[in-house]
Amino acid sequence: MKKFYISLLGSALVSIIVLGWLIDAFSQQAHAPLDEFSVQSQIIVGLSKQLTTLKPDARPQQVTKLAADFDLILNYKLNQSLALPLALLDKMQTQGGLILEDEQGFYMLYTNDELSPYHLTMRLDKPYEATQRNDIILTLLFYTGLCVFMGFIITPLAKRLTVLNEAAKQFASGNVKARITPSRFTYIKDVELTFNRMASQIEKLVAENKLMASSLSHDIRTPIACLRFGVDAALDSHDESKIKHYLTRMETDLDHMESMLKSYLTFATLEQNANKLTYSSANLKQYLSDIVLQLEPRITSRSLNISLECDDHTVYADLHWLARAITNLINNACDFANHSIRVTASVQERFLVVNIADDGPGIAQENNHKVFSPFFRERSHRNRSDNSYGLGLAIVAKVADWHHGTVKVSKSERLSGACFTLTIAQFEH
Repeated sequence: MKKFYISLLGSALVSIIVLGWLIDAFSQQAHAPLDEFSVQSQIIVGLSKQLTTLKPDARPQQVTKLAADFDLILNYKLNQSLALPLALLDKMQTQGGLILEDEQGFYMLYTNDELSPYHLTMRLDKPYEATQRNDIILTLLFYTGLCVFMGFIITPLAKRLTVLNEAAKQFASGNVKARITPSRFTYIKDVELTFNRMASQIEKLVAENKLMASSLSHDIRTPIACLRFGVDAALDSHDESKIKHYLTRMETDLDHMESMLKSYLTFATLEQNANKLTYSSANLKQYLSDIVLQLEPRITSRSLNISLECDDHTVYADLHWLARAITNLINNACDFANHSIRVTASVQERFLVVNIADDGPGIAQENNHKVFSPFFRERSHRNRSDNSYGLGLAIVAKVADWHHGTVKVSKSERLSGACFTLTIAQFEH
């Protein structure tokens, strides 16, 4: 929008200055009195030469006769009758004489050494109609030119606003894929890009909500069916030991349902934290060492070896959510690793790069992008504990996106299992 404001203001100023200058130049040319009365100045000079051939006493009568013969308003008066400064009185002796203007018209005054101390005065009417007509035409030309100049600025804006309005209508009608194709010749590029980001975010949220509803309805059927079976079996049984057994199984199913719903609700409200990130800095090596230390009981229980290789740099991020992402990646490695997990981290060109590799079965290449989708679980090797709902890696992807980074998976060259690479931006602070 800043570009639009600057262009609009600049165009308005340029158009006013250019049009004003052109109209002023034309107006001066059209209203130059000396150019308009060049013929009259020659007439008054010629008449004065005739008067100088006569005696002073005969000159007033001759002026009256000339005025009648040529239908002119001529007067022959003393210079002292004029209430003018000496500079203007001296100007009456110049080639064109002195021209004075009042509301009705012009006065042309002329004298020379032979006529002094008298002068000739010739009255000239002002062309009212022509002057008014020219003023009206010039005014209309000014505003027409201004409108044309402003049209060059407003027209592209109107077109882009129409495009934005059409995209908004399509989006409102249910086409969540409606987007605006950015143009270099637009003043509202920021608005268009913001609309596209908003539309992408809404599309993503709608897709996640649909997927979550579908997955929840699918996954919750099994524990509900188990609960119903347990209730029916407990009601039909008269053996207290069996009833207690059924109730224990039902309690386990309820715990499973509670865990499932908690995970789903946590993911559903996860996006609200995108605007609540709290950035701080920490020593990268110490930070990762603390995360590994917290996960040591689980790593030990699985009889796994974990190695940490890290540069001694400073990391700048939301340390809570970054730790959540790294923890999810290490937990995922614990689920599928056979013996070893390797964690490496470094800062490269203002990006923090964390690699977490394991020696497990790896990820099928066709699923490299799917594993970061919510509720996705590979059928070939599900989580051993069966307590995963396919949300851990989806949370990692969201944390990476919040930090203007990426997360991807590939095959580890060293351990031959999966290798997850988390990259987040390091801003100046």
